[in-house]
Amino acid sequence: MFLGEYQRSLDNKGRIFIPSKFKDNLSKNIAVISKGYDEKCLFLYSMESWQDLVKRIAVLPVTKNSQEFSRWFFKSAQEEVLDGQGRLKIEKNLIEFSGLNKDIVLVGVSTRAEIWSSEAWETYSKSSDEKFSGNDKAFESIGFQL
Repeated sequence: MFLGEYQRSLDNKGRIFIPSKFKDNLSKNIAVISKGYDEKCLFLYSMESWQDLVKRIAVLPVTKNSQEFSRWFFKSAQEEVLDGQGRLKIEKNLIEFSGLNKDIVLVGVSTRAEIWSSEAWETYSKSSDEKFSGNDKAFESIGFQL
């Protein structure tokens, strides 16, 4: 399970150090990186979580919209192996899509991690804190009973 928030730096070769707690989730040190589909961030999956997601997408009804989504989502996904120092390479197209610069944040989100630019994460995090902190109705609106 991916949990926590970690400040990192993207080096000039597009590599980031993966937190050791995240590495524990990556069988054979393999990760899949894809576009985030709800925000301008990247998603990082273990191979097992990626395969589960692929199965869920594969059973969607074949519609123009689902096919467009599949092409958009899978065309830029990349499988990467952590190097000997625990770094993961992010391809240029994904860096550009997500607006990553030198300062980034890795966020654990249960079955995946997310990679954000520090600026975008700060804005998003502040907004979600305001939305959910001390707000029982916000939890209820997503079907979660306290």
